[in-house]
This record gives sequence, C-alpha cells and structure tokens, in this order.
Amino acid sequence: MCTYLTEKILLDGAGKGATGWFKLTDGSVYVDHPTHARYTHTLNIDFLNPADGPGARVAVELTEEAARALAAAITAALDHAPAGIASENQP
Repeated sequence: MCTYLTEKILLDGAGKGATGWFKLTDGSVYVDHPTHARYTHTLNIDFLNPADGPGARVAVELTEEAARALAAAITAALDHAPAGIASENQP
C-alpha cells in the first residue's frame, strides 16, 4: 500500500546524473510503486536540485531490507569517522 507520505529534506551535497555532476539541494523519501525495481512497492529516494530542472535528479528504489541496511551503514560510517569530518562546518 502506498502511504502517500513524503518526507522532504534540504540537502547540501552533489549528485551525478546523466549529464554529469550537479549540486543537490533537496531530498524526498517515500514508499510507493517503483518505476524500475521488480517489486510492487519500494522505498524511493530522490536526490535533486529543482532549480536545475528535471535532469538534476538521482532516483533510488530500494526494498525495505536494503533501505534499512543503507541507513545502518550510513550511521556506522559516520560513527567511525572523527566527529565533524564531513560536517558543513569542516575545518
């Protein structure tokens, strides 16, 4: 079942799309029907920069298990790095 709930966040980073690298400003996370994944529903993540048009988008469709593993891996990587090393306030 689709939740029709989209979590939106502001981002500060970069993504690589079909035409190369671009600045990321926004993110969306939602459960819905995938476009390409072979499942009925997936957790979908969009990384984008709306100011640069529809081509400035990186989309990811993950199973629940893969999404939870990714979230845990992100947390583990940050926990093992020195505090602040990847912060927007880097030295």
